[in-house]
Amino acid sequence: MTDIILHGSPFSGHAHRVALLLKMLGLPFQVQDANAQIRRTPEFLALNPLGQIPVLQDGDLTLADSNAIMIYLCKRYAPGSQWLLEDPVGAARIQRWLSIAAGEIQFGASYARAISQWNFPGHLPEAHRVANRILSFMDQYLNGRTFLAADHATIADLACYSYVAHAPEGGVPLDAYSHVRAWLKRVEALPHFYALPASPIPKAS
Repeated sequence: MTDIILHGSPFSGHAHRVALLLKMLGLPFQVQDANAQIRRTPEFLALNPLGQIPVLQDGDLTLADSNAIMIYLCKRYAPGSQWLLEDPVGAARIQRWLSIAAGEIQFGASYARAISQWNFPGHLPEAHRVANRILSFMDQYLNGRTFLAADHATIADLACYSYVAHAPEGGVPLDAYSHVRAWLKRVEALPHFYALPASPIPKAS
């Protein structure tokens, strides 16, 4: 099998969720650094004109968007596996959490981290408000549940994990969300898990 190439950066939660799935599926892959400067080059923009990471290359296929990449990997390499549910209700539950990962988690915990750690443009109090609102929802939702979309881990959990786990780097503490913290530990206990590196910049106060 041709090695899969994942273009990303070490501190990107979007790239991390894809790498997690690749590892959990046992798929060999190479990582190509795509920092902010590289993402402005003609070579990278030929892969993704939006200049965003991650980008996956699998043979002749080039695919962008982390959630789309995870769906592709499951259907291409692990059809019928636990990671992507095919029944109508299960598929809808996964899609709901993929939307939350691309919506409230992105505009909450992810933006707060980017603003705090890398001076990303944005309004930090609003990012904190969005983050705490979705964390409160998740905490209530996870009361009595093991994982987000099923009684086992799916790509919904991988999509939501990275930025929630690193929310404190954006000044969003997780102390009040005991069910979220228990869920994070369950994800971290999955075979082949590896952690997204902590930001090299001290946590926001």
